[in-house]
Amino acid sequence: QGQLVESGGGLVQAGGSLRLSCAGSGRTFSSSTMAWFRQSPGKEREFVAAITQSGTRSRYADSVKGRFTISRDNPKSTVYLQMSSLKPEDTADYYCASMFGWGAGVSSGDSYDYWGQGTQVTVSS
Repeated sequence: QGQLVESGGGLVQAGGSLRLSCAGSGRTFSSSTMAWFRQSPGKEREFVAAITQSGTRSRYADSVKGRFTISRDNPKSTVYLQMSSLKPEDTADYYCASMFGWGAGVSSGDSYDYWGQGTQVTVSS
């Protein structure tokens, strides 16, 4: 997949919205499952959402279902995470990642081959 670069993080009040972007490079972006994970200080990395290479299927963590939406634009080699109704517990560093294939392992970070450097999201109460 090559390099993944996240952007769009920042400080937002509870109830607000943010859209994260992850720009990929390399020829295989459109062939890759893309996902978002997050990690807060002192906590383990947590799966957030994933989307198939075509964008026709997605999967979400229960904690974000109904509030977050993952999407992708293959011609732009970019995956997005639209976050709404944000809560203080959504505060974390958010990472995008890529892998080939789709299955039970899509929510496991160990399944992913490439990772971005992360973007910080802080939700104030």
